[in-house]
Amino acid sequence: MDNCLFCRIACGQIPARKVYEDTEILAFHDINPARPVHLLVIPKRHITSLATVVEETDVPVLGRMLALASRLASENGSPDGFRVIINTGRIGHQEVQHLHAHIVGGPDPVGPMLKRV
Repeated sequence: MDNCLFCRIACGQIPARKVYEDTEILAFHDINPARPVHLLVIPKRHITSLATVVEETDVPVLGRMLALASRLASENGSPDGFRVIINTGRIGHQEVQHLHAHIVGGPDPVGPMLKRV
């Protein structure tokens, strides 16, 4: 998609601090990190969100994205644990309309998962 930020990063039109890349997946540092370790993992092929995943052909890339999380967290400074977050749609506060997983961690605990209401 021409105007998708993450598609433009995936094809090299916009630079990123890459930590992993293969033919289907790209992982890079978040430009506005919320934690000492804050990486984004994206499929190179445009998938809008988890809410739009309906094809069995999407399952392998989603599984590989999650399978990479531990290795990427450990290699980038969070060997004792991490959190994976996939924001989806308006309610989930998805800011970029391209499926992406946040891997967050660092030397200290991440904190509570959700604010209680």
